[in-house]
Amino acid sequence: MDAATQKEEQGRQNARIGVFRRLIRYAVPYWHWFLLAIILMLMITAMELYRPAIIGNAIDTFEVGGSYDVIQQAALVYFLVLIGGFVCNFLQTWILQLMGQNIIYNIRQEVFEHIHKLSLRFFDITPVGRIVTRVTNDVEALNDMFANILVRLFKNLVKIVGIAVVMLRLDAHIAMYAFVLLPFIVALTVLFKTISKATYRLARTKLTAINTYLSEHLSGMKLIQIFAREREKNAEFVKKSRELYRANYREMLVFAIFRPSIYMLSILALVIIITAGGRQVLNGAISVGTLYIFINYISSFFEPIQDIAEQFSTLQSAIASAEKIFTLLDEKPMIENPEHPKELPAIKGRIEFRHVWFAYQEEDWILKDVSFTIEPGQKVAFVGATGAGKSSILNLIGRYYDIQKGQILIDGVDIKELNTDQLRGAIGQVQQDVFIFTGDIKSNIRLRSETITDEQVVAAARYVNADHFIEQLNRTYEEAVTERGSTLSAGQRQLLSFARTLAYDPAILVMDEATANIDTETEQLIQEALEKLMRGRTTIMVAHRLSTIQHADKIMVMHKGEIRESGTHQELLAMNGIYKKLYELQLD
Repeated sequence: MDAATQKEEQGRQNARIGVFRRLIRYAVPYWHWFLLAIILMLMITAMELYRPAIIGNAIDTFEVGGSYDVIQQAALVYFLVLIGGFVCNFLQTWILQLMGQNIIYNIRQEVFEHIHKLSLRFFDITPVGRIVTRVTNDVEALNDMFANILVRLFKNLVKIVGIAVVMLRLDAHIAMYAFVLLPFIVALTVLFKTISKATYRLARTKLTAINTYLSEHLSGMKLIQIFAREREKNAEFVKKSRELYRANYREMLVFAIFRPSIYMLSILALVIIITAGGRQVLNGAISVGTLYIFINYISSFFEPIQDIAEQFSTLQSAIASAEKIFTLLDEKPMIENPEHPKELPAIKGRIEFRHVWFAYQEEDWILKDVSFTIEPGQKVAFVGATGAGKSSILNLIGRYYDIQKGQILIDGVDIKELNTDQLRGAIGQVQQDVFIFTGDIKSNIRLRSETITDEQVVAAARYVNADHFIEQLNRTYEEAVTERGSTLSAGQRQLLSFARTLAYDPAILVMDEATANIDTETEQLIQEALEKLMRGRTTIMVAHRLSTIQHADKIMVMHKGEIRESGTHQELLAMNGIYKKLYELQLD
C-alpha cells in the first residue's frame, strides 16, 4: 500500500471513528439503561460460565462415590441458574429494545425535521428515493446497533476472556491445545471483516439506487403508460433489481463460507481437546468432570468469536448508514432566518424588487436587474415566453431561494431581515399542479393547523365555491382522498387549493398558472372563486392565457430575464411590442 492510499484509508478510519462518537451521543440520555443492561449481561455471562462447572463437579463427585442427593442438588442449582439466566436475558432484551427504539425514534424525528428546514434547491437536485432511504432504511439500520450489537459485542469479548481464564486455571496444558487454532481463526475473521464490509457497502448502494428508481417511476407512471414505455422501464428495473440481487448474493455467500469455516475449526479444536484430554484422563492427570468442562467450554469458545466477526460487520454497516444520515443532517439550509429577525405587526402586501439579479447556478442569470413595485391590493400579472423568469419571481417573493444581487422588500423591509415563517405565512400560493395529501377533504384544507376550526374550513370552501362538489360527496368534508387527489378532477383540486389558501387568510396571493388545464364544468366556478379570493389582497399572477389576466392593474412582460414592457392591457396593446405579438398569436 503506497503512502497516498494509506493516508486515504487512515482518513476514512478517522471519519468512521468520528461518526461512531457522534452516534454514541444519542445514547447518552439513556446511559442508566445501558449500564443496567451491562450489569445484566455480566450476570448472564457468569451464569453461562458456571453451568458447565456445576455438571462437571457433579460428575467428579459421583465418580468418587457421591450420593444421588449430590446429583439432585446439582440439578436444582443448574435449574435455578437456568431460571436466573432466563430472567436476566428477558430484562436485558426488553431494556435494550426499548432503549434502541427510543434512540431510533429521536434520530428519525431529527432527520425528518431537518429535511423540512432544507431549501427548495436541495430537493431540486436530490432524488426523492434517496431521501426516503435515509429516513427509513438507513435509520432502521442503526436500531440493531443500539439494541443488540454494542452489548453483545461486549458480552462476547467478556465471554471469550472468561472462558480462556477458566480453561487456563483448570489445566494450562490442555488449554494451550485449544488455543493452537486461534491464529487461523483471527486470520479468517480479519478476511471476513474486510470482504463483508465491501459487499455490504455495495448492497446498500444498490438498494438506494433501486429505491430512487422506484420513487421516480411510480410518480411518473401515468407518463410511462401514455408513451407505452412499460417494457423498456421494466427492463431497466430488472437490470437494477438483478444488480441488487447479485450484491445481496455476494453478501450472503460471504456469510455462508465464514460460518461453516468457523464451525469446522471449532470441531477440529474439539477433536484435539477430546484426544489430548482423553489421554490425560487415562493417565489420571485430570478428572472426567474436568474434561467435560473443557469440552463444553471449547464448544462455547468459538461461538462468540464468530458472533464478534458478524457483529463487527453489522456495526460497520450501521456506521455506513450513519455516515449517510449525518451527511444529510450536515446539509445546511441555503435560506436561514436572521439571528434577530424583524417582526412586522401585520404584512400589508407592498412588494418591491430593487435591481434584482438571480441565478440557480453560478452566473447563469434567470433574472437580470429586475426592478418593480407592487402596491398593497394591486393585481399584477407577469407574462412572457417559457424560461423568461416569471415563476422565479414568485419563488423569490417567498424567499424559497436567495438572490445574488439587489434587494426584495415587503412593506419596506428586506425579506432577508424578516422571519421566514411570518413572511411565508402572509403569502398564499395557488399553483397549476395542486398537491393533495392522503387523508380527507377537511385535513387537506386546514393542513392539520389546529388554529383553523371546522367552521372556518366550511366557510372557506363555501366562499370559493368548493362546497358545490364537496356537498355531493358521500361523506362531504370527511371524504377520504388518495395521494395527489387522483379521485378528484383538476378543477376540484384547484377549488380545494383556493379554499386552503383562503383558510390561512394571506395578505399576498401568488398564482402560477392557476387556471390552466381546468375542465369546462368547473371553469365558471373557478373564475368566480378567483375574483373572491383576490379581493383586498395583493395579487401576483403568472399566466400563458392572456385572456385570464386582462383585468390586472398592471401587466409586466418578461423576456430573457428582464422586464421589457409594463402597463395595463390596453396600454401594452398600444405599444405594439412583445405583448401585442403574444396577444395576436393567441387570437390566431
